[in-house]
Amino acid sequence: MELGKYSFGIGDRFAKQGIYQLKGFKEALTNGVLVTPVWNKSFREHKTVGSEPISVRIEADQATAEGGWYNDYFVDADHITMETVDRFTESADFFTIDVANKINTVLETQEKDQFLSDYKHLIGHNAIEGFSNEFSITKELLLNLGDTYLKAVEEARLIYDRILQQKRNHEFVVEVSMDEVANPQSPIELYFILYLLSAFKVPVNTIAPKFIGRFNKGVDYEGDLLRFEQEFEQHILVVKHAVKHFSLPHSLKLSVHTGSDKFSLYPIINRIIKKHDAGLHLKTAGTTWLEELIGLAEGEGDGLLFAKSIFQKALDRYQELTDPYDTVLSIDKDKLPAIDTVNGWSGADFSKALTHQPNEKLFNPHFRQLLHTAYKIAAEQQNEFLDLVQDNSDLIGQNVYENIYSRHMSPLFLD
Repeated sequence: MELGKYSFGIGDRFAKQGIYQLKGFKEALTNGVLVTPVWNKSFREHKTVGSEPISVRIEADQATAEGGWYNDYFVDADHITMETVDRFTESADFFTIDVANKINTVLETQEKDQFLSDYKHLIGHNAIEGFSNEFSITKELLLNLGDTYLKAVEEARLIYDRILQQKRNHEFVVEVSMDEVANPQSPIELYFILYLLSAFKVPVNTIAPKFIGRFNKGVDYEGDLLRFEQEFEQHILVVKHAVKHFSLPHSLKLSVHTGSDKFSLYPIINRIIKKHDAGLHLKTAGTTWLEELIGLAEGEGDGLLFAKSIFQKALDRYQELTDPYDTVLSIDKDKLPAIDTVNGWSGADFSKALTHQPNEKLFNPHFRQLLHTAYKIAAEQQNEFLDLVQDNSDLIGQNVYENIYSRHMSPLFLD
């Protein structure tokens, strides 16, 4: 099994849109680009909707069989920790090892001494091909890097060993994720992280750092595009250097956890990965749920009423829904539409407000972000919701396909 040069992580909260998601990958292949599909769902999402990890395997296997996909595909145990990994080992073959909670674990004095002894050879000037200048690692910087990342990499090794113990001779993909933290990792920090992963013999296939700027759920990037471009290219060069000089898999590539819909970044990423002939894994959030809600609204009738009721309940439960996503939301409550306004909308109005079309005057990113968190409400009314999804499957499916292929995959890999 090969993850391939380009891969794309797709979320599907309720495991109903696999066939329509796969259409985007088939369209890309028709246009000459093989992108490997990776179905992903985190423990938090399973807990919220009351599903089990095996459901993602079932969806992926059924979608690829029924959809005629004859290339490799994967099922991602998304953002696993030592506490949750065992739930996923049977059904997954891609493991996103999340060590964010171990970052900034300050070393004890004895540990600092041992760390300095083990890695003092890194002190001095370092050169990476493509960088305009060498960078210097001082003793002070090295100790700071140790305090920040050593325990995280140790945890990655422990979780990897746990997976290896249970998977035995089965192949699987290893991703290490450090993106859900407050501060971004600089290219120098990424260099050090990859060095440590090599030293701890973690055969990482993709690495997911936190990039500069804000990656809010379901809306576009907020930040300095020029600076992102400069640092993203440096991250790519660091990965190429690590493959060449560290004991890491030749297939190692960057993973970008976008929260989906980072439209302003896609042309930049596209240009840089092609310039350096680099691979990429992009992981979207579960915005398929939003395409389901859009399809229900466009179907009018009971579907539209259900969509409106979700918004009403989301307003009533605002804090409960948004708190778990606090670091990846930017909602101005004053810019949310009034419930009376929403109740007066047609299905087309609701769709335009929710669909991420930046030039559409009715589009409301605050409305979209709130509803992104509201799948929990649909899960509580799952029988009614899934019946409506079935009744509006064609409308929803077209939205799912167009969103994945036209808004994401095409500008990222093809254009």
